Amino acid sequence: MSETNVSADVKLTTLPNTASVEEAVEVIYRDGGVIIEGLFDDETIAGLRADLDRTFNKEVSFGEEAEFLGAQTRRAGKLFARSKHMVDIALNPLYYGIAKNILQKTIDIWIGQTRQTIVPDIQIGVTQAIQIHPGQGAQPLHRDDMVFLWRHPDYNREGRVQIMVAVSDFTKENGGTLVIPESHKWDDERMPLNEEAISTEMTAGSALIWIGSTYHGGGNNSSTAPRTGLTMAYDLANLRQEENQYLSLPLATLKELPEEIQRLLGWDSGDNYMGYVEIDGQFTNPHTLLQGDHEATDAVGIAAPK
Repeated sequence: MSETNVSADVKLTTLPNTASVEEAVEVIYRDGGVIIEGLFDDETIAGLRADLDRTFNKEVSFGEEAEFLGAQTRRAGKLFARSKHMVDIALNPLYYGIAKNILQKTIDIWIGQTRQTIVPDIQIGVTQAIQIHPGQGAQPLHRDDMVFLWRHPDYNREGRVQIMVAVSDFTKENGGTLVIPESHKWDDERMPLNEEAISTEMTAGSALIWIGSTYHGGGNNSSTAPRTGLTMAYDLANLRQEENQYLSLPLATLKELPEEIQRLLGWDSGDNYMGYVEIDGQFTNPHTLLQGDHEATDAVGIAAPK
């Protein structure tokens, strides 16, 4: 691929929230990411904004590492413990469907003389709210699958499908996420350049969905107000979670979540046996520990963070 710069008038493709999974996936495979307009309703965004304002104002401070995390940026994790609206984000049919479509590519393996087809499980790998304040410079461009030491290009498999929900409007001036279109097709030798990136511009409630191999980063906020976004990633379940979800949620909170979310947070094991636990002498699915008053629950040993 030639190293020509992206034209100033190039924009990421925006699809309506009525788009099909297949339409969105086609754009993502072509460009590396897509904007979905109005993916979340006003009530969900208002609830998220209230939860995140409380978190940012009372529980987190600005970053100490200036270059990557940002000295004028506030970040908050463990979002399933902080907002009930995370369930709406994770189980949004379009985002969830895109993640499953891209990540759950079947794999055939031999077990003895039996040919078995495995559908990989997916899991929630990271949650983070990001509030970029005025004066924050652009974040270095990077691929989020760097946490897995992923190599590129791998046209057969992606490790991550990520979403950035605009909790406030995203503009070029206030630090809308920078994306280099088609960079998911690059090898690992090509260096990303700032002039190749374009800004994600979208209204609150819209969302950017991209894959782990796409170069991106937080933008420069030259406006007079902060920009707030919420990101979450679905990852292949055979990869380690970037954010340790087992220690991020109090056990009582975890038990109140829908079973599908519990499993997506890592309390599950798939056909390839990843994540099993031994209970009462039997190798079994860890979700058993969350059912009823199983005596082994107390042995999990998770602290209940405040």
